[in-house]
Amino acid sequence: MEIERRFLVDGDGWQRHVRWRARLDQGYLVARPDGVTLRVRRTAHEGPPPRHEAWLTLKARPPQSMDPTSLDGSVRQEFEYPIPAEDAAALMALAPQQLSKWRHGLDLPGGDWIVDVFEGDNAPLVVAEVELERPDQEVVVPDWCRQEVTGRHELSNAALARLPLARWSATARAGLPPWLHGAAVASDTIS
Repeated sequence: MEIERRFLVDGDGWQRHVRWRARLDQGYLVARPDGVTLRVRRTAHEGPPPRHEAWLTLKARPPQSMDPTSLDGSVRQEFEYPIPAEDAAALMALAPQQLSKWRHGLDLPGGDWIVDVFEGDNAPLVVAEVELERPDQEVVVPDWCRQEVTGRHELSNAALARLPLARWSATARAGLPPWLHGAAVASDTIS
């Protein structure tokens, strides 16, 4: 079970808490509207020593009978398996929707905190996530976490791989904080 809350980040106050960083390339083989995703991820951790990993992950909302709080998007079932690098490369070639980001592990109390700095058409998006032990766990939210986006499907990684921030319409972007309005918008903007 994965229990997490997500926040849009403004500024660089989080950087003083970084203890590790890794480049993540993610491809989505399945990304259904009901939240079921099948993802392949290649991770390149910076050293010392540098290391590379690959994972196949299935995520889905738990049945309501298991956890009624799952309706807010903070609780999901997660099944994750290490896979050989060659398999990951073959699966990435099959994934129609992909994204890249730098993940930073943070040294903060109250849960397992990370910050993702998105690249390419999702720049300048920066999202913090905190993984929790239980849905009702108290969290001290740092001041650089400016807006909670837990459960906002359009800002999930799968949705950003399908429709990157640069391709959002002006109407869709209006719901974002001002510091994200200046992101470059592609000429083939989709509403």
